[in-house]
Amino acid sequence: MSPEPIRRRTLLSALAASSVVAGTGAALPATAAAKRPRAKTGPISAVYVEVNNESMTNVAKYTLAEGGAQVFDIAMIFAANINYDGTNAYLHCNENVQHVLDNVATEVRPLQQRGIKVLLSILGNHQGAGFANFPTQQAADAFAQELADAVEQYGLDGIDFDDEYAGYGNNGTGQPNDFSFVYLVQALRQKLPDKLITLYDIGPASDRLSYDGVSIADTFDYAWNPWYGSWMVPSGPSSKSRLAPAAVSFSATSSATAASLAQRTVDEGYGVFLTYNLTSANTASYISAFTTKLNGSVAVHKP
Repeated sequence: MSPEPIRRRTLLSALAASSVVAGTGAALPATAAAKRPRAKTGPISAVYVEVNNESMTNVAKYTLAEGGAQVFDIAMIFAANINYDGTNAYLHCNENVQHVLDNVATEVRPLQQRGIKVLLSILGNHQGAGFANFPTQQAADAFAQELADAVEQYGLDGIDFDDEYAGYGNNGTGQPNDFSFVYLVQALRQKLPDKLITLYDIGPASDRLSYDGVSIADTFDYAWNPWYGSWMVPSGPSSKSRLAPAAVSFSATSSATAASLAQRTVDEGYGVFLTYNLTSANTASYISAFTTKLNGSVAVHKP
């Protein structure tokens, strides 16, 4: 991953030093507001961007030819990590993720000003720390506070959980328990009542959404199928409007499959379509294969 871990205090101090203003950016001027595109009809689309190789700015380059709405409604910065220092789990950002955070004015605000929500995705890092093995409620709360601090300080729109590559048991860490993820998500929701919390439905954490009579399934704003090129209704919110059972990869799923999954999304009444690995290449023709089914319009690429 990256060389040395960057602890939360380092992240926040770096932000303060760069004088980045938190929030979703200044309001658009009246003239810009008057030219806003028509609201999108049909399911929304979410996208993961591998920022080790690609820029978040690629997300805003696609609009619908009919009405001008943005193709993508939610974008994930992929990915920060949950690391372990021998005693505690902590939030770690490699140099590429940190670059995005240090440059939110150019990497994130342009998306938000177009109505795109930008989330920080959190992923395991083979060190034994994961969302499902916090030893105490206090430990889960402490990590939730780190996540909330990053969201607030960098003016992001929420957190996405992806329980892969944790390496549960490594470095003397515990195996998944039943309470850890529930406590973590509950604490994060209390700290971020108006932000998005989403679930990539994979790993031990996703199998542990309830504890002691309490369920966090509807605490998530959205949940996605983690298997690209397939259809699987994910665990999470009870409303179909907040679920993405279809998932496609720009580099590994054919346009025919993407179109078929998009049509099924509409036919079965689901509200979200998940995509992965958007690059700088002009993929308007591929995107059009699913937007024509989801939103009744081809996509346009604007460099």
